[in-house]
Amino acid sequence: MTRSAFLTRLSALQERHRAILARRNTVDPDWDNGWYQRYLYPVLTAEHVPLDWRYDLDESTNPRLLERMAVNSVFNAGAFEVQGKICLVCRVEGADRKSFFAIAESSTGVDQFSFWDEPIHLPQTADPDVNVYDMRVTLHEDGHAYGTFCTERKDPSAPFCDTSSAVAACGIVRTKDFIHWERLPDLVSESPQQRNVVLHPKYVDGQYALYTRPQDGFIETGSGGGIAWALCRDIADPRIGQEQVIDPRRYHTINEVKNGMGAPPIETDEGWLHIAHGVRNTAAGLRYVLYAFLCAKDEPYRVIHRPGGYFLAPQGDERIGDVSNVVFSNGVVARASGEVFIYYGSSDTRTHVATTTVATLLDYVKNTPEDPLLSHRCVEQRLDLIRRNRRRTSV
Repeated sequence: MTRSAFLTRLSALQERHRAILARRNTVDPDWDNGWYQRYLYPVLTAEHVPLDWRYDLDESTNPRLLERMAVNSVFNAGAFEVQGKICLVCRVEGADRKSFFAIAESSTGVDQFSFWDEPIHLPQTADPDVNVYDMRVTLHEDGHAYGTFCTERKDPSAPFCDTSSAVAACGIVRTKDFIHWERLPDLVSESPQQRNVVLHPKYVDGQYALYTRPQDGFIETGSGGGIAWALCRDIADPRIGQEQVIDPRRYHTINEVKNGMGAPPIETDEGWLHIAHGVRNTAAGLRYVLYAFLCAKDEPYRVIHRPGGYFLAPQGDERIGDVSNVVFSNGVVARASGEVFIYYGSSDTRTHVATTTVATLLDYVKNTPEDPLLSHRCVEQRLDLIRRNRRRTSV
């Protein structure tokens, strides 16, 4: 490739990247259930990742301007707001299957996200992470921002020939500026494995509080499962004892296979708003959806409203990707204005946003009927709605 051809290709790559970063998002005009607004475009994709993270831009070492370190996907982002900007701590997965964390920011929260200069260089424990992913960001009342994430390592008990068995644990970091990160020890619990651990933003009984998901294996929950609650005396020596399941799995529901907490809960005058994910079996494989519930303000481990069914499920192109038919959220921002941004990954490939308000979410969780768990009772619920509506229209 000549010097001229190199510069032409570089210019084309830069122009394409600028166009992706500048693209405005639009509310989907065909979606309206009143719960939230969907948007036509994902807010982050592999194409949003800076060129100098992927390409060697030195003509002497990369004269053909080939992509040297490709990125496969950007998804499952934690979220926080700072100085009026919304920041996402994204899971960026390279073509080598290794994930890392990187922060992208936006003034609107729905479009024009751009990555910070460099990804997070995560400190290591004595037992290095093989892979890390799905960080939840909690702005805790102790003055730190905490990141809880899944750290994955090969199962030491697996035979040498087994190269897929793994152990999942909860890694913990904290920061005050989102640039310098302190690595704390991994969470120690009585459960064989942990995923989807979320730190509650306030002390409870003078202790740190955690939402966990006890499980027996890397994939299968086994005798564990359900969203649980546990207390920790010292986050710098994170150990928990008994895990109290507060939101169990249930047969023939949206979370029959497993469920897990999403982002840290939203504090409201009426309680703690949660958005979680539920997984069920289908003939085509597992289906991941989001659902919501409300816990008591003074007892954040006690569920007081549990609407039936899913809140958000994959639609259209969201159903297509590396792991299809999946939505997953670990990042929510609630602004002082009452506006709420829910960030969710679709099919382990890209990141989307849905927007709503605290008032709408409270209406949804308080007034949507709970799943009665039996088909004939579901019909009775619907008949009651139909007949009440008909009585009103006949007056």
